[in-house]
Amino acid sequence: MRKSILVGGTAAALCTLVGNPAFAQGVAAPASRTTPENIAADESGPAGSEIIVTGTARGQRRFDASYAINTISQEAIEKIAPVNFADLIGQLPGFQTEITGGEVQNIYRIRGLPNDGGFVSFQQDGLPLFHENDGVFFRGDAILKQDLMTQRLEVVRGGPAPVFSSYSGAIINAITREGQDTPKGAAQVTLGDTGLYRLDAYQSGPLGTDTYYAVGGFIRHHNGYRDNGFPNDRGGQIRANIRHDLSNGYVKLSANYVDDKNVFYLPIPIADPRDPSVSLDPYIDYFEGTMNSPAFRAVTIPYRNGQGLTESRTTDLADGRHMRMFNVGAQYEADFDGWLVSAKVGYTQGKNRFTAFYSTTNPADADTFAAGYRARATAAFGPVSSFGYTLAGTNTAYNPDSASGLVMQGQYRDVASDFYSAQGNLSVAKRIETGLGSHDLTVGLYGSFYGQDRFYAYQNYLIEVAGTPRTLDLVAYGPTGAELGRVTDNGVLNYAATLNQGDSDASMFGIYANDTWEIAPGLRLDAGIRHERYDYQGWGALTEQVNLGDATTLADDATRGFTGVIVNRDLETEATNWTVGANYDFSNSVGIYARASHLETPPNVQSAMDVNPNPVYITTIADQYEVGLKLASGRSYLYATGFYSNFDPLNASFLAFDPTTGRNDVNVPFIGEAQILGVELDGALALTPWFTLNGALTISDPKYKNFASATGADPEQVEGNQIVRQPKVYGNIRPSFDFVTGETEVSIYGRYTYMGKRYVDLYNNTALPAYGTVGAGVTLNRGAWKLQVVGDNLFNQKGLTEGNTRTDSLAGQGSSEAIYGRPIFGRNFRVVLGFDW
Repeated sequence: MRKSILVGGTAAALCTLVGNPAFAQGVAAPASRTTPENIAADESGPAGSEIIVTGTARGQRRFDASYAINTISQEAIEKIAPVNFADLIGQLPGFQTEITGGEVQNIYRIRGLPNDGGFVSFQQDGLPLFHENDGVFFRGDAILKQDLMTQRLEVVRGGPAPVFSSYSGAIINAITREGQDTPKGAAQVTLGDTGLYRLDAYQSGPLGTDTYYAVGGFIRHHNGYRDNGFPNDRGGQIRANIRHDLSNGYVKLSANYVDDKNVFYLPIPIADPRDPSVSLDPYIDYFEGTMNSPAFRAVTIPYRNGQGLTESRTTDLADGRHMRMFNVGAQYEADFDGWLVSAKVGYTQGKNRFTAFYSTTNPADADTFAAGYRARATAAFGPVSSFGYTLAGTNTAYNPDSASGLVMQGQYRDVASDFYSAQGNLSVAKRIETGLGSHDLTVGLYGSFYGQDRFYAYQNYLIEVAGTPRTLDLVAYGPTGAELGRVTDNGVLNYAATLNQGDSDASMFGIYANDTWEIAPGLRLDAGIRHERYDYQGWGALTEQVNLGDATTLADDATRGFTGVIVNRDLETEATNWTVGANYDFSNSVGIYARASHLETPPNVQSAMDVNPNPVYITTIADQYEVGLKLASGRSYLYATGFYSNFDPLNASFLAFDPTTGRNDVNVPFIGEAQILGVELDGALALTPWFTLNGALTISDPKYKNFASATGADPEQVEGNQIVRQPKVYGNIRPSFDFVTGETEVSIYGRYTYMGKRYVDLYNNTALPAYGTVGAGVTLNRGAWKLQVVGDNLFNQKGLTEGNTRTDSLAGQGSSEAIYGRPIFGRNFRVVLGFDW
């Protein structure tokens, strides 16, 4: 029915758009004021002529930059037609993203750097909304969302990112729209065959003399790319700003508000572990199946508080990651006779309530799983003659042999966190002419006060192997067939198997400086340095194993409870980052550059909530080297960058799931190095006005070196292996045909995305096979109206983006290819109808 509505709506909109000449009377877009913040990438203009403001003290042409940077305009975003923010960034060279978690909290890896997103800084107009790149179960894409209020994105890879931002191997900077002399606005409705309904809009214009406003955002309801049994995404955001132009600069006030719920997709079993050649697709569909289920709409988690009393929390899986965030900011920029002064401040306060159902161990044969509990059940209930399964909380029998013959475990996680972040940046830049060229000097101060608390409660469930699974009880029976007791309680295997509470606050201050020395036209040297000092204070609550005393079940025997004792932490650390680069442009069409950068990433503020008796705090250190070639001719260009990154030390330690305790408490420390050597290509070929071929390709060799472990795990099996979940080859090509027929502008475009082979584990025992997907779309513009139809993964190509990280990170899944993982989304379509004024 959803697809019928979608097709009908598309046909009606096409007839309206193409057949009615009245719609040709659109309002022409006004010209932008010529400030760097308002100059978007003009895809019809010469390549490299767009002005960039990220990773530099003042605006400059992209071609003049001595580092790898991309600008993505709204027109480009429209043609890419991303599923989510990670899908958009993943079309750039050097960025390997995993888009399968849902709308937010996806994976962003830059040039093989072995981290799931902690080296990528999300900024808005040059300032982060939260100082650290990773919060408590959220990162930048949860508080900075793409909509029509974004004029363009600027994305820096490597280069000066460590000097112009904390923790950063890359910067994603969203430049927001601002008002102009002529009022301007747009609105668009997006419908998708996955139950997607979304409205985007913005309005901008003058408020008075030299004063302008812009306001916009989105609201959205989405059933989801997988069938949860409940809606996937609900909510939206609104952003607004007011800018007043001064005689020598401007001042701008801005505000953001996000209230959004996004369900998180986790890995699913795709093959029978007893025989990996047997697919589980008949029970849990590869493209639509998920362990999310209405069975988890009202989960109660009991635990023992610090006073010895039992408390409980009730949560709803449908809330997913419920992010509520408010930010206010102010910017001031002025030119005082060649002294460019820039000041930016912002304050963010928010709440994140995160609920998700995580994968844990592989599915198990139902009889074998039950037999594993015989000793504990006999000790608790008396002699056990047999086991049986029922639907959770009932006496209705469930026979696994009538389906897959398997049962499996999963872990419900309830996480709550309040957070805040105040940050400010002050810089002064001055260009000084000397007898040997000019120096463009920048000095700056950056500071932040920020913090967050957290409360974790995880508990484990027994479920059937099925999409939107039902929870099960494992029942012990005596010789007469009478029920003796239950291993589970209403589907729960372990109540509150993990419990964690703490609070942390931080202050950090940094000073940085950068000098760009233009020795001769086209020949530039630049160097920058940033020194930061951090002070963390916090506490964490100790827990112990307790028995809640219910004799009818084993589910409460190993519950965690707070002891009432807290551990206080007071940590100080520092980091010094630097970069040195050289650039020579032979002409406006040919240039080369080279750069070396040093990045130090200290432990984050969550370290102050650590309750481990002997915590180890490691500052990750990365040295990065780049050489680049820049070619531009007309609208065609090629940016080729060779890179080498060395991480020493690299902390690849992880917590594994222990099926005996039901806790994520098996610490596997691995400390060593990571080395990544590669090349990235970013190009566009535009030989005619009506055809353009864009493409991005990254080829690298990401590998581990010189690892050590103190737990008996063999580090020799890691030596020289491919970094976990990192491909050696990935990229995309995007052809576009643009022409005019009658009064309608037509754009037809496609996208082929390739992801190379990866591994789930440090030992490289289990592979994630390579895959490629095809997408396509068409956009019709007639006057002020726009109609767009796009489709993703048109041929339902299968692919996995991760394995089961709770259990397979060290030695794999016992199979040469993954049998448990997070699949890519299947074929889906969207229709966008928009109007500009």
